[in-house]
Amino acid sequence: MVLVRSRALLAAATLAAGATLVAMVPTQPASAATVKRVLFDNTKAETAGNADWIISTSQPDPLGQNGNPTSDTSWTGALSSWGVALQRSGQYSLKTLNSGTITYGGSGALDLKNFDVFVLPEPNVLLSAAEKKAVMQFVQNGGGLFLIVDHSGSDRNNDGEDSVEIATDLMTSNGVDNTDPFGLTIDTNDISSENAVAISSSTDPVINGPFGRVTGSIIRDGSTQTLHKADNASVKGLVWRPGSSPSGTTGAFFTTSTFGSGRVAVWGDSSPIDDGTGQSGNTLYDGWNDPAGTDAALALNGTAWLAGTGSTSTPPPTGGSCGTAQLLSNTGFESGATAWNASTSVITNSSSEPAHAGSYKAWLDGYGTAHTDTLSQTVTIPSGCSGATLSFWLLVDSDETTTTTAYDKLTVAASGTTIGAYSNLNKGSTYAQRTLSITGSGSRTITFTGVEGSQLATAFVIDDVTLTPTP
Repeated sequence: MVLVRSRALLAAATLAAGATLVAMVPTQPASAATVKRVLFDNTKAETAGNADWIISTSQPDPLGQNGNPTSDTSWTGALSSWGVALQRSGQYSLKTLNSGTITYGGSGALDLKNFDVFVLPEPNVLLSAAEKKAVMQFVQNGGGLFLIVDHSGSDRNNDGEDSVEIATDLMTSNGVDNTDPFGLTIDTNDISSENAVAISSSTDPVINGPFGRVTGSIIRDGSTQTLHKADNASVKGLVWRPGSSPSGTTGAFFTTSTFGSGRVAVWGDSSPIDDGTGQSGNTLYDGWNDPAGTDAALALNGTAWLAGTGSTSTPPPTGGSCGTAQLLSNTGFESGATAWNASTSVITNSSSEPAHAGSYKAWLDGYGTAHTDTLSQTVTIPSGCSGATLSFWLLVDSDETTTTTAYDKLTVAASGTTIGAYSNLNKGSTYAQRTLSITGSGSRTITFTGVEGSQLATAFVIDDVTLTPTP
């Protein structure tokens, strides 16, 4: 039986259009991919001064504080939103290195060989020679390094070294490759307050990744990076200071690169990862939810890319070729309404209808009254493609008992041309995958329209929507 929906109740559980994913993040998927292992460092004075760069006070295992976190306050730490978002996606296992040293190839449970991503969130103590070698070997052999620094002079523990100097020392005196291994230097500057702008790219997996589209990031006392493409051709600035040229080499604020078989991301400020919550006594700033940036999506997409769940950056197809990259953004709706145009309350994490994976889905209709809901996104099918394949998971939950009459209908259209239709006659108790074809290339607006009759309720629940080009 469909639980008839109340607009007021659903609105409270629904992210507003364009909102950044905050505390209400995905739960364990119905069919989870390989779990990626992320280790956050807390051995380099990451909680010195007003800093509180931890995901939880329960260390090494944050689940010891709350085994089923539902919000950023389920765990205690200024990075709890980051940690909870990863945990609730069901695709990550998290730990904190809170004592001892950073090692690679050792026997300890927190040795880097046991992880896919290592996060250094504004370190304030120099890494030892052995630790620098361990980090570099970890990346060289396929690991992902997420390095967050701050502005020049951000010496929170007053030991004479700030995060800029510590990161520079890692890259220039590590015993593995001291010749500009990542193709970048961290600038010794302090940018007080700017809103950095992301490059426009539908193919870069950090800018347009599983947690939504990145449009920019806040800078609240941070530093930049200078790129050296001659030293490492893979280095790429993804977010830039206002007025800086993305085709240039100076003014990058968020940079990605590769080294050996691994990946690296460098972010020039710790303010964007600060969720404003943490241990008492700290003065914290909620940059995670600051509307001037899409910092949550940047942190989460960056983690996914470093873990190898996003492909390496590739240029858009040119010269009439047909790329194979999935075209839609925020395919599982886990970043709320990001990239989608939807009727009020359609994208929701309400527990009244299940998601196919994660917590969020698009729930059209289900009111039991005459009602119309829509969901759409515009994409471009590359030239040289014969078309694209639209795939999505659909649950039709209906109180209608007829086996002959379609009272409530869902249509799927590509720029006004209907390519699929479903109704209360397709009702069932589980999701079914639907696959439709679109012909031709160029701009297409993919639209789902649910039209409900005036009596019994029918809910059309959609999740995990993809659009893949066909040669």
